[in-house]
Amino acid sequence: MTEPELVTGSFPGWRVVTASFVNLVTTAGLGFYGLSVYLSTLSKERDFSVSDISSAGALFFVVSGVAGLWVAQLLTKYDVRRVVVVGAVLGSIAFALLGGVHQIWQVYAVYTLLGLGFSFAGLLPATTVVTRWFHAKRSTALSIASTGLSAGGVLITPAVKWALDRNGLSATTPWLAVLWFVGIVPLTLAWMKPDPTVLGWMPDGIRLDRTVSAPALTGTPYDRAVRSRFFIAITIGYVFVLGSQVGGIQHLVKMVEERAGSGRATAATSILAMSSIVARLIGGQVAAKVPLARLTFGFAAVQGLSLLLASQAMSVPAIFGSVSLFGLTVGNLLMLQPLLIGQRFGVKDYARIFSRSQFYSLVGTAGGPYLMGFLHDHGGGYDVAYAVGGALSLLGAAIVFSGGPAEERIAGT
Repeated sequence: MTEPELVTGSFPGWRVVTASFVNLVTTAGLGFYGLSVYLSTLSKERDFSVSDISSAGALFFVVSGVAGLWVAQLLTKYDVRRVVVVGAVLGSIAFALLGGVHQIWQVYAVYTLLGLGFSFAGLLPATTVVTRWFHAKRSTALSIASTGLSAGGVLITPAVKWALDRNGLSATTPWLAVLWFVGIVPLTLAWMKPDPTVLGWMPDGIRLDRTVSAPALTGTPYDRAVRSRFFIAITIGYVFVLGSQVGGIQHLVKMVEERAGSGRATAATSILAMSSIVARLIGGQVAAKVPLARLTFGFAAVQGLSLLLASQAMSVPAIFGSVSLFGLTVGNLLMLQPLLIGQRFGVKDYARIFSRSQFYSLVGTAGGPYLMGFLHDHGGGYDVAYAVGGALSLLGAAIVFSGGPAEERIAGT
């Protein structure tokens, strides 16, 4: 565990949020959103089929989900900074190797490493540490930190696509390895402090009285939480919601290239991420005032509609319109899953509970990119693939709604 270190001055929690934001900019821009760009590049430069590369993307999410269970255990025992730095090293190695792949098994090996790096350095440690630092202001703090996911799609992913189109895979990926490491490690070590109480603070910026023992963390015990109807509904619902979302994102560049050309594919990626940023900042404020489960249902339903519209969009205005609508939902749905878990089950076992939900969701999510790639290759192109994605998102919305409100705690907790 971390040794106590008393820090005077302003509340360090917002620096924790800033470090988490920058980490998510990096891991999402190069990982989450970047998978769409690598799919297109690998299919062109290495002549792999779309379904084969989609399978590698599915493996990325399976590995990330399985590793998350381990990461959750590590976060209860070790300084979060140690865990994140391990992710920085693993991801950098993956990108250093990516430019040299020539066989599909090599792609799978690299994506396994990248999935590990994403799990150790990405959403789980970021949301865990922000949840420790903020209780009353959690929705605002998480919305700011998790906006890094969308910002990565605006700031990094288009630049990566430009570099890959201009210089090719082999010349670009070593620089991606450097960017992954530099984008994560410095601010993590400087600002991502793991626990407010060892620095003399309570959550939300309240000074800790050193003459009084720090309050114990509260919340629903892990064993009881994972058996609840709410947990089961949110987890299964997110299997379909994130499966359709990640499938839609990963195939976005390829879909727009086929229908409107490479230049407009880059623009579509930026539109997706920019609309996600705007909606996320608004959603973070709305989440503090609106029941979270209802808000999640609404965004999942709109996501389903946007994917159905994308399936039929052939003109540039129709494509960009459906992508904009899709982007409005992407960031908020990613933000709402940890918020739902944190609000319903509290802080005490948050990392274990969220990692378990994320594990099942990400394993299910891995099927989304593969299913859409299979439908593209064997089922009639992206019109069928995106229509199926939209239907799955609507199914997920209905399952989330069945779980009931997040504001009701389990009796006896």
